[in-house]
Amino acid sequence: MTEPTTYASAGVDTEAGDRAVELMKAHVEATHGPQVMGGVGAFAGLFDAAELKRLPHPLLATSTDGVGTKVAIAQAVDKHDTIGFDLVGMVVDDIVVMGAKPLFMTDYIACGKVEPARIADIVSGVAKAAAEAGTALVGGETAEHPGLLDEHEYDVAGAATGVVDASAVLGPERVRAGDRIIAMASSGIHSNGYSLVRRIVADAGWAFSRQVPEFGRALGEELLEPTRLYTAPCLDLVTAFNGDPAEGEISPEAPVRGFSHVTGGGLAANLARVLPAGMLATVDRSSWSVPAVFSVLSDLGRVPQADAERTWNLGVGMVAVVSAEKADDAVAHLNAAGQSAWVIGEVTEYSPDAVDVSSEDFAQGAKGVDGGGVLLTGAYSA
Repeated sequence: MTEPTTYASAGVDTEAGDRAVELMKAHVEATHGPQVMGGVGAFAGLFDAAELKRLPHPLLATSTDGVGTKVAIAQAVDKHDTIGFDLVGMVVDDIVVMGAKPLFMTDYIACGKVEPARIADIVSGVAKAAAEAGTALVGGETAEHPGLLDEHEYDVAGAATGVVDASAVLGPERVRAGDRIIAMASSGIHSNGYSLVRRIVADAGWAFSRQVPEFGRALGEELLEPTRLYTAPCLDLVTAFNGDPAEGEISPEAPVRGFSHVTGGGLAANLARVLPAGMLATVDRSSWSVPAVFSVLSDLGRVPQADAERTWNLGVGMVAVVSAEKADDAVAHLNAAGQSAWVIGEVTEYSPDAVDVSSEDFAQGAKGVDGGGVLLTGAYSA
C-alpha cells in the first residue's frame, strides 16, 4: 500500500520550526523596548511610532540586504552565531548614512531543513547586533525549502526602517569644497567580496582550519570576523556636531555633511555616491595600512590592486565627510567613543583637465566623469 503523503514526508518539519522559535524567543525579546507591541509570534510586528511626533518633519528611511556568500563559510565551519552581525550591519548602517536612526528590523532565513539550534544561533546573532545598534527585531520568518536548498544550506536577508527629520537628512547636497574625509576602521572583510575570497581559498587548496600566522588564528575564524556596526558612533557624531532637529531646524551648513558605507564596490565607488556634481574627493592611500587579511588574500590570489580596491573595503568600513573646521574634533570624538578614525583626504572642486579619468585610480561620481568623482593617490603604508 502506498504511504500517505504528508508535509513532513515532503521535507518540511513544522515542529522543528516551533522549537526554533522557542529557542530564539528570549534573544528577540531582548531587543524590544516599550515601543514594540504584541511580542513574538504575531502575524506582523507592531511598533509604536509616537516618538516620531517629536520631529518637526519626520521622514522614514528603509533598507534591505543580505549577507551574500559569507554564509557558505559559516556553513563550512559550522559557526552560525556571528552571521547576524553581518546582516544587521549591511541593513542598518545603510540607513544611518542618511542621518536616520534605525527603529526596527525584520529578518528572513531560507533553509533546506530547519535545525532548531542552528536557526536559534543565527537569530541570536541578529538579535545581539540589533540590540547593539539600538534597533528592535520585531519579526522574522524561517522558511524550509527542501529540494531547493540542501539540508545544511541557508541564506539570510533582512529589512529595516528608520527615521530622520527632513532638515537633518545627510547627503551630497551638504558637501562643500574644503571638507575633510574621515575614515573609520573596518573589523575585516565585513560582508562583501566573499565570492572572490572563496575562489582564492579554493584555488590555493587552503582549509578553513588552516592556522595563518599573519592572522594569529585559523583562516575560517578570520573570514567569519563579524561586520563592525557603525550605528551608535555615527548617530552620536551627528547629534553632537549637527544638533537635535527636535530642538530646531538643522542648518545646511552643519559640519557633518554625510557618510559613505563602504560595501560592494569598495571605498572609491561608495564615496563617489555622496559627492555632488562638480566635486572631487582625493584620498591618500598612505594614511593607513591595509589589514593582514587583505594583503594575505591578495598575495595568495595574485589579485591586482585595482580589483582588490573595487571588491573589498581594505580596512575602511565607513567614511564621514565633515567640514574642515570640525574635522579634527570629529576624529577625536570618534576615537573617544572607541571607533578608530583618521583623516584620509579632502573634497575640492573638480577640474576635468587635472584628472586622468581613464586611470584605475579614479572612480566617477553619480553624474559621470564630467561631474567629478574620487581619486586615490599614493601607496598604502607598510
